[in-house]
Amino acid sequence: MATTTQKLIVEVIDARNLLPKDGHGTSSPYVVIDYYGQRKRTRAVMRDINPTWNEVLQFNVEKSSDVFSDMLELDVYHDKNHGPTSRNNFLGRIKLSSGQFVKKGEEALIYYPLQKKYWFSWIRGEIGLKIYYVDEVAPPPAVAAPAVEEAKAEEEKAEPPPSDKAAAPVSSDQQPAPAEVKPNETPASAVEGEQAAEMAPSEPPAGSETEKANEAEPAGEENGAAKGEMPAEGADQVEPEADSQSVQPNDHDNDIVLEPTSANWAPPAPPPDIIASTTSGSIPEIKVARTTSAPPPLSRPAIPTNYVSSVDPPDHTPIERSSFDLVEKMHYVFVKVVKAGSLPTNGNPVVKIAISSSHVTSEPARRAKYFEWDLTFAFARDTPETSSFLEVSVWADAGGANFLGGVCFDATEIPLRDPPDSPLAPQWYRLEGGGAHRGDLMLATWIGTQADEAFPDSWKSDTAGSRVNSRAKIYLSPKLWYLRASVLEAQDILPLTALKEGSFQIKAQLGFQVQKTKVSVSRNGNPSWNEDLMFVAAEQFGDHLIFYLENRQPKGPVTLGVVGIQLTAIERRVDDRKVISRWFNLQDPKNDKKGYKGRLHLSLCFDGGYHVMDEEAHVCSDYRPTARQLWKPPVGTLELGIIGCKNLLPMKTVNSKGSTDAYTVAKYGSKWVRTRTVSDCLDPKWNEQYTWKVYDPCTVLTIGVFDSRGAFDINGEKEATRPDFRMGKVRIRISTLETGKVYRNTYPLLMLGNSGVQNMGELEVAVRFVRAVPTLDFLHVYSQPLLPLMHHIKPLGVAQQGMLRGTAVKLLAAHLSRSEPPLGSDVVCYMLDADSHTFSMRKVRANWSRIVNVLSSLIDVVRWIENTRAWKNPTATILVHALLAMLVWFPDLIIPTLAFYVFAIGSWNYRFRSRHKLPHFCPKISLAGTVDRDELDEEFETMPTNRSPDIVRMRYDKLRAIGARVQNILGDFATQGERVQALVTWQDPRATGIFVGLCFVVAFLLYLVPLKMVAMAFGFYYFRHPLFRDRMPSPALNFFRRLPALSDRIM
Repeated sequence: MATTTQKLIVEVIDARNLLPKDGHGTSSPYVVIDYYGQRKRTRAVMRDINPTWNEVLQFNVEKSSDVFSDMLELDVYHDKNHGPTSRNNFLGRIKLSSGQFVKKGEEALIYYPLQKKYWFSWIRGEIGLKIYYVDEVAPPPAVAAPAVEEAKAEEEKAEPPPSDKAAAPVSSDQQPAPAEVKPNETPASAVEGEQAAEMAPSEPPAGSETEKANEAEPAGEENGAAKGEMPAEGADQVEPEADSQSVQPNDHDNDIVLEPTSANWAPPAPPPDIIASTTSGSIPEIKVARTTSAPPPLSRPAIPTNYVSSVDPPDHTPIERSSFDLVEKMHYVFVKVVKAGSLPTNGNPVVKIAISSSHVTSEPARRAKYFEWDLTFAFARDTPETSSFLEVSVWADAGGANFLGGVCFDATEIPLRDPPDSPLAPQWYRLEGGGAHRGDLMLATWIGTQADEAFPDSWKSDTAGSRVNSRAKIYLSPKLWYLRASVLEAQDILPLTALKEGSFQIKAQLGFQVQKTKVSVSRNGNPSWNEDLMFVAAEQFGDHLIFYLENRQPKGPVTLGVVGIQLTAIERRVDDRKVISRWFNLQDPKNDKKGYKGRLHLSLCFDGGYHVMDEEAHVCSDYRPTARQLWKPPVGTLELGIIGCKNLLPMKTVNSKGSTDAYTVAKYGSKWVRTRTVSDCLDPKWNEQYTWKVYDPCTVLTIGVFDSRGAFDINGEKEATRPDFRMGKVRIRISTLETGKVYRNTYPLLMLGNSGVQNMGELEVAVRFVRAVPTLDFLHVYSQPLLPLMHHIKPLGVAQQGMLRGTAVKLLAAHLSRSEPPLGSDVVCYMLDADSHTFSMRKVRANWSRIVNVLSSLIDVVRWIENTRAWKNPTATILVHALLAMLVWFPDLIIPTLAFYVFAIGSWNYRFRSRHKLPHFCPKISLAGTVDRDELDEEFETMPTNRSPDIVRMRYDKLRAIGARVQNILGDFATQGERVQALVTWQDPRATGIFVGLCFVVAFLLYLVPLKMVAMAFGFYYFRHPLFRDRMPSPALNFFRRLPALSDRIM
């Protein structure tokens, strides 16, 4: 097999506005690049401060070490051979991390500003680069053919021939002889394996030499941890060797397994009494009778010292250090069934496992050299049961008609595996009872936690439905790009039309996205538009961007030409540089034959400098641009432990019983996680932990709980698949978390529906944020803009952003619904709040309450001033007079006094901060408890409406009343502004004359009297005692209210 080596390609394109260094206003620059100890340079461009190199430099990608880092350092110098200097002058440098590099096909031209080497260096300009990885195929090494043939001959000699005679059992302390050889191994490794097999010592068994040759076991056996151990119950319980490669499900057909045939096994001892008992609603339970004549359960190999025999005493359970430190440990009994041999059946047997009250039947075995399953089962073990047994039985078919044999284990003797240890090797066990007199089953059993690597892909006793659709999975959103299509003009369209004047329009289509330009009227057949059309595209790019040239006619549009463009051929950019436009020939839509039907002038590019919005801006979980080259290093790590739910409501009825199959979905950035589905439980426990990289602390983590509404049986009938039921969600803002602190809280799951607020249960989670950068760098993030630079250079409109966001949600839902297990479109829309933008009178009142709450502090200040002015507290009023005098005579103290006052308020509120409970949905702020039922029905009504005409008329009348009120408020605001304008517009000559004359007198007095005296006099006049004030409005207010406005001119 050919090997590949990774290369880093650096295309040095050009530089702009470099510093002159040769004394004549120019420079002769060249570039030097260092990467992993490799140094390369470009040629020098003579006397040019805007040089162009267009050179490609290639570097080998090595493993990171302490000597060489993964940073790419680029330095620009002025060549000393072209100038008055005797040394190479420094022109600038940049340093880039390897995390910013992309693979070939995703590269884009990026201009990096040159940086200083020293504090007092004078540097300017920028350099344009393209940096990407490529994989080069290395030629395969020369292989000697005779060595391969010799190795194959040795393998054929080492494989034992099948024999029909029963052989004596092999001694358990016999060491295996030959080793397994994979077909894809190199000849050298195969020869070394044979030499090691020949050097392995072996002890002859009690049988004949012929039987010894037939029963040689391979050296690559998985039970090497128990070398030289003798079974306790005689020779009939000898364990054959375990094929280490048979554990992998995809490698059975390619492995050369050197194992004894089934005919070499001696007949087993008389089987114990088998008692078959049937439990209601479960599979037949096979129990080994515990009598004095029957042998005990099959003995287990010696347990290593780092295992314990039971989980009963918690003091003896080793505490492993794993990544699951935010959740509780959940112990499971793992059973890994690999394969079986020497079964007297020609069908596809199944394995049935029973422990305590849990029963499961495996899928039918695959037929190969052995009967293969390679399945792992995990049975919940909440409380240790000393009297429980693990029973594994093999049946000829799933119906349980023919029992082939079984193995029984005492649950207290199953070892406990710590996650740092290697996986437990499967071993061969003799099947007892049934018709398999020489049958053997390879399996492994141990007790572990949810941190075990076999847990995610195993069948679990608490899951619902099929094994695949109930697993915990991690999903990644596809990378979304904004596709900008600039439609400029078309030419040579007139011969296609018989009209003297035509109305032309361009319709662009990308998948389900359709956009149109404005209609352009042209008399010469060369219409122009100059419009930008924005689309959302998801990698991998498989669609075509299709443009239709339509002629708008009274009977309808007529397509004159069409052009299709592959997305892979469109250029990518990360800034606002101008993209080169191209001409595309139009084709006849009715005829596939190529012919010239005019041409279309387009400018196409993928804008990687934008962040494709799939969430609302105020609850967004990621603000990074699409282009990976613009990503900044992460500032921390977010850890989430999903512990479980409590007191969930039953969501459906199964067999006349309330049931809930709950699972949780968490979304942050482009990473989605889904826990396993816990079957038929109102208090499910997941205890799963996940991590995310945090690039901006001002982001939000969203967690939702759903009830699986897939295909299930209801009263014996199977219903069709329906959308999963929403049970509530939780949002956690990362900036509210303290660094390194674990927040373990229980949140109510609130759902707002047509009937009001309903508490669906409680969700318990644990959250921790760990900072990964220095404190100053972390605080520097707060001074940076949320959205990337392109959102400020070329901002998108509000309506356009809403349209693009809806498109992005549809693409994400379509992508995640094709996963296994799928995330339904209703789940994705609920997590992204894609269906919560309908009109709601409740939200209108809630937003008004928020505005009043924000202005309440200002209202309190105004009230305090009025109370002070009214001398309700004479002491406070006298102190205010003293403060006024101090600030007037020392105006430099105004800003420091205000700053200190804000500091005092913040320090006082620090005592009342939330230390443990994180913010959550508040029904009081949402006005969910006081809302009218009719308003809720209107909020959750579909569009278009399906209500009766009377209800629609009532809602329309109410909306008209609210509109009239808003209309009056807007009119009042306009009136006040027009009165301000009327002060100097001479609409009322007398009022304007009074105001202008008064302004002249004020200006003359302020020239003569110091400003401090005026401010002091005005302050004391304003705070004068009520005995010296009139109850009537002030003359200034009366004057302002008499000014004219334009409200009397509105019809």
